[in-house]
Amino acid sequence: MNNFVFHNPTKIIFGVDTTNEVGKEAKNYGKKVLLVLGQGSIKKIGLYDRVVGLLKDSGLEVYELEGAKPNPRVDLVRKGIQMVRENKIELILALGSGSVIDTGKAIAAGLTYEGDVWDLFRYRKPIKPTIPIGVVLTLAATGSEMNGNAVISNMETEEKLSISSPYIYPKFSILDPKNTTTVPMNHTLYGIVDILSHVFEQYFDRTEGAVLQDRFAESIMKTVIETTPKLIKNPEDVEARGIILWCGTNALNGIIGVGKEQDWASHDIEHAISAVYDISHGLGLAIVFPHWMRYVIDVIPHKFAQFARNVWGIQGDDDFEVGLKGIDRLIDFYESIGVPTKLSQIGINDERLEEMAEKATLFGPLGNTKKLTKEDVLNILKMCL
Repeated sequence: MNNFVFHNPTKIIFGVDTTNEVGKEAKNYGKKVLLVLGQGSIKKIGLYDRVVGLLKDSGLEVYELEGAKPNPRVDLVRKGIQMVRENKIELILALGSGSVIDTGKAIAAGLTYEGDVWDLFRYRKPIKPTIPIGVVLTLAATGSEMNGNAVISNMETEEKLSISSPYIYPKFSILDPKNTTTVPMNHTLYGIVDILSHVFEQYFDRTEGAVLQDRFAESIMKTVIETTPKLIKNPEDVEARGIILWCGTNALNGIIGVGKEQDWASHDIEHAISAVYDISHGLGLAIVFPHWMRYVIDVIPHKFAQFARNVWGIQGDDDFEVGLKGIDRLIDFYESIGVPTKLSQIGINDERLEEMAEKATLFGPLGNTKKLTKEDVLNILKMCL
């Protein structure tokens, strides 16, 4: 295990009806709030009216930025930066899923940068201290509610890139399982894939001796796999929703990755796919990850065997063969819950594979488990077909 420093400043307010706390928390950071929203689903279920009412009852002046999409766009971020500057807004409050949170984080990051916000993503310009961010979460998926990461898409350049900074951790995040019960099942399942994928990125690496982190990771994986069928059977199961919600937060709040090398190649590959085809992030990860696993298993067969034995209960002495069986079980799991595992299943052919491989390796070779060149990425994309 490597040396590490761990600090997570986000306050988590978890539980049924904790949405009621939003006004009390938000007023700690000023009187003017920018409410960042998605495409209208929260209005249909009444959550929007409830949150706005709670904010106004607490004496807050509410401004709104609506329209955050899956694979959130830099154009909306630019609009939000302008709104915050013109109205001297003091707090950004994201009401929605990871795409809404990432939009809010990007607005905050761009607020204290003199140039175009896309420079922070494309040219890795430094991020400076900025105004606070709060969250009311509606989907278990990205873990953005308790980390300093954000991913934004530029549809003009067909790029999907990320930033990371301690200055864009949310100050508080409200995790009310009730708010996730009305999420459509396909989005719920793609979110579950996203959760597992975050764990995989931190679990499958070459770091030795990170025993506790691996056991934490295996617990999250097993819990998600065991709980998913319950959600499919009863989407309004608040207890199961809460379990998945907390798994999603812990999958990417830093705790299972401390002291580890980590990988993240599969996310970069998926970002290239969804930048071009605008597919759901979780859907893309369900397709990419099993094929990445097969491509790199020869580097750490013992780790894939550990995954197969401890998560799936597969027995056997040959690490490579046991590891392959574990990957097969993962694919079987995804297919059993109706999530595609091939690009051809969602209408993507080989026309733009090389272009996507180029985009994925924009900043050089990917990953740490096995350094992936453009040619390696192209091979994985071909496997994904």
